[in-house]
Amino acid sequence: MNIHEYQAKEILRNYEIPVPRGEVIHRTEDAEKAAWKIESDIAVVKAQIHAGGRGKAGGVKIAKSIEEVVAHSKELLGKRLVTHQTSLEGREIKALLIEEGCDIDKEYYVGLTLDRVTSRVAIIASQEGGSDIEEVSLKSPHKIFREIIDPLIGLSDFQARRLCININMPEVFINDLIKILKSLYRCFIEKDCILAEINPLVITKDGKVVALDAKLNFDDNSLYRNEDVLEYRDLNEEDKREIEASKHDLSYISLEGSIGCLVNGAGLAMATMDIIKTYGGEPANFLDVGGGASEGKVTNAFKIILSDNRVRGIFVNIFGGILKCDVIARGIVNAAKEAGLNIPLVVRLEGTNVELGKEILNNSNLDIVTVTTMDEGARKIVELTNMEGKGL
Repeated sequence: MNIHEYQAKEILRNYEIPVPRGEVIHRTEDAEKAAWKIESDIAVVKAQIHAGGRGKAGGVKIAKSIEEVVAHSKELLGKRLVTHQTSLEGREIKALLIEEGCDIDKEYYVGLTLDRVTSRVAIIASQEGGSDIEEVSLKSPHKIFREIIDPLIGLSDFQARRLCININMPEVFINDLIKILKSLYRCFIEKDCILAEINPLVITKDGKVVALDAKLNFDDNSLYRNEDVLEYRDLNEEDKREIEASKHDLSYISLEGSIGCLVNGAGLAMATMDIIKTYGGEPANFLDVGGGASEGKVTNAFKIILSDNRVRGIFVNIFGGILKCDVIARGIVNAAKEAGLNIPLVVRLEGTNVELGKEILNNSNLDIVTVTTMDEGARKIVELTNMEGKGL
């Protein structure tokens, strides 16, 4: 689960990590009051959306007067912001963070994430703060440093100090940064984060170390024990189909393509998307119905795919083990009849009760193309979808 910057800063503040003073507004008429409240000569007006790259996209504005804060607020609220992390439609700005400005002397990057090679938490730091860390890793990998944290010990002082030295942190600020790093690690563990990032962490010209921007992502599976975090969930920032899928315990991620995918098993779902792209198609989604799905769950999954008006064809790729092929077939038939299927549908079934599943599909009186292999299915759905797109 993702949260907004202002929410992440509220959490960091609880862990005694210094952040700028700021006020959140959802209406332009509140901008002037918020600007007076932060008591700053220079203010920063920041769009609050679940996407990075806001500054480059014009979602962060500097204001040198109350009038400019109001003007920037009127300009941004309600606007759709397109960044490199959004779709072409962008995200509507429904909240703004009005924050005190900082006189920045130096910027750094610090972050915590899961290292899948060691199955431990890794802390990463760089002196190239304010930039996308992915870009730094490509252009200047020697400027990125990491420490793998022993879960039994936690982040050690010597590891934090070594990071400070590696990123050329002035000695006078090292103890401050060590405290921040250890607090950030404690936040990461206690809140079940999958990412905790401060970018940039700045030294101001008046000698303060401040988390100028923050990003926290959380493990959905742990939200039952972090109800305070769950309260930060903003459904307006989530895809409507993903929200609906979560209600039915479906693993669904919306993508930009035109071929809907209904698959059981995450590995098979990834392979299905890969082979569709191999034949020149573009997946519209990742959808894993899981190994023990019911007929109703399959029906709901199919309806979610059909609710995406970008979808011009659907590829169902099922290997029946625990999930039997006849259950899949009945779910597909029910959903197709209820929704009035009018786009190409290719189905590949293999495994338990496969013949019964194919019989159900063939007797449904629906226009369904059945295939025997994943390769054949991917090639066929790309062909039919291209024809659909051309109106053939």
